[in-house]
Amino acid sequence: MALTEDRNTPHQDGEILNVPIAAGVICFAGGIACINAAGFAVPGTATTGLTYIGRFEERVDNHLGDDAAITIKIRRKKAFLWANSSTDAVTQSALGKVCYIEDGETVSLTDGSSSRSAAGMVIGLDADGVWVES
Repeated sequence: MALTEDRNTPHQDGEILNVPIAAGVICFAGGIACINAAGFAVPGTATTGLTYIGRFEERVDNHLGDDAAITIKIRRKKAFLWANSSTDAVTQSALGKVCYIEDGETVSLTDGSSSRSAAGMVIGLDADGVWVES
């Protein structure tokens, strides 16, 4: 239906989200935050089917809980400095391109023969790692 008068549309800040956590995982503050195919927060790992979303803002242990038993704060819409892979290093040629999740703190240049999920866009490299936009 088309609007015919002003509408008081609710809003929220989209930078920090509270996301339900998947069963059986521990999320560590500062780690790569992903969403699995079922829509639950999981740590970054070298697997397919994950959606990179940003950085965990806290440590939350749900290793004994069910899906959505608890939530975790995830920061997004920023660039985060992740470790660069020692075996499949992100290089300057990746600037402006997608990199891939190797583990909970590391990104790599390639998808590892279709074994890794995409992280965000590489926006910089320095001696400390790779800056990845979420």
